[in-house]
Amino acid sequence: MCLVCVCDEDERVLGTQTAPGACPFCGGMIRAMDVQSEWRFCFLPLYFKTKRKFYCTVCARRLVVQ
Repeated sequence: MCLVCVCDEDERVLGTQTAPGACPFCGGMIRAMDVQSEWRFCFLPLYFKTKRKFYCTVCARRLVVQ
């Protein structure tokens, strides 16, 4: 019998809110999404990381803050 351990990353949305400004591509409204990512190895959680992602609600592009 062979047992394989796999590394996996899960992302869970914690919340969304309206961000100030407009999309530079289409002028649509920008939403901010708080995402918690969790790395697992053999079903054991290694670490948690929370990050904020921005995207346009009209053209659905992911926006990067510089």
